[in-house]
Amino acid sequence: MTLLAAARDLAPVIAARAAEIEAARRLPADLAAEMAAAGLFRMAVPRSLGGAEAPPAAIFAVLETLAAADAATGWCAMIAGTTALSSAWLPAPHAAEVFGNPLGISGGVFAPMGKAVADGDDYVVSGRWAWASGSANCQWLTGGALVFDDGKLRTLPNGGPDHRMMFFRRDEVELIDTWDASGLRGTGSGDMAVSAVRVPKARSVSFITDKPQESGPLYAFPPFGLLALGIAAVAAGNARAALDDLRSLATTKKGAGSSRTLAERGVIQADFAKAEAQLAAARALVDVTIAEAWGLAQRGERFDTNLRARLRLAATHLVRTASDVVRSAYDMAGGTAVYATHPLQRRFRDAHVATQHMMVGGSTYELTGRVLLGLPTDDGAL
Repeated sequence: MTLLAAARDLAPVIAARAAEIEAARRLPADLAAEMAAAGLFRMAVPRSLGGAEAPPAAIFAVLETLAAADAATGWCAMIAGTTALSSAWLPAPHAAEVFGNPLGISGGVFAPMGKAVADGDDYVVSGRWAWASGSANCQWLTGGALVFDDGKLRTLPNGGPDHRMMFFRRDEVELIDTWDASGLRGTGSGDMAVSAVRVPKARSVSFITDKPQESGPLYAFPPFGLLALGIAAVAAGNARAALDDLRSLATTKKGAGSSRTLAERGVIQADFAKAEAQLAAARALVDVTIAEAWGLAQRGERFDTNLRARLRLAATHLVRTASDVVRSAYDMAGGTAVYATHPLQRRFRDAHVATQHMMVGGSTYELTGRVLLGLPTDDGAL
């Protein structure tokens, strides 16, 4: 069975449990285990470790399908999947230790909120990280950390701080329940913290300074671009489902004092068509950009800064467009959508939390705009 077929098979089960997932504020352990058994958390893990090593377009389609069933579930799969991409950067012994379990789930936070002090062959790491999505079901967690040598912050050639992703065993991490958010409530994105945990230096990675240990084209694809596309896939699936929810409502609901359904009203017809076109156009831009980048990766050609920027721009544009589409569906639904029992209420809140991720935030437009205008730009985050 393909990954996409597995996602489609699970989608009705996930959709039926969406309210339960939101109420629990985390992905249920039994559902996470079922997804793990289907390989949905290991799409980016190399084949040498038993993973799928799936092309970016396939990863996108799977995440989009899961998010159409429930955005929080799709988000957890996205975080686990993009974290697992780092398996291709770890030296073989550590890669096998962390990612060798076919039912294993990894997660964590890329942002360098921790401090790693070099001590012999180890880093001694302390820190606290927000947004540790899906962490309750993980056996391994990562946290980004600034690196210090002899009390001094290690810097990169461009003068910026050096930071690496540290891999922790679950029992080394304290999970702190801070997740009481407006949307994506089922992701369990609370804080995580560690105190003076020793991490072998070789069990840490940097997508900026390290080279992948694996040679497949997936690992030549820009990792930050893949992360941003994962967020876009979740947003797109959520928006697609919102339009489907609105279509179902519009064929039955009649406005107060009206004999016509919403679908029979001209203003609804026009707004629905506009929303469909907006989502399809933003989705098409992602498709085209992924195809161009994947072709380059398969040929082993160098990624220039312009293409990296366009990957990030396409992902950000889709996330922001998707939130607008969901808002439009919410508006068209009228008062029905304000009730927690209607899926458009959850879709609306989920869409507007997804936009807050740093990889698709408003600053992405400034970063990518500099590149597209030909200005000197530090492309380390692209």
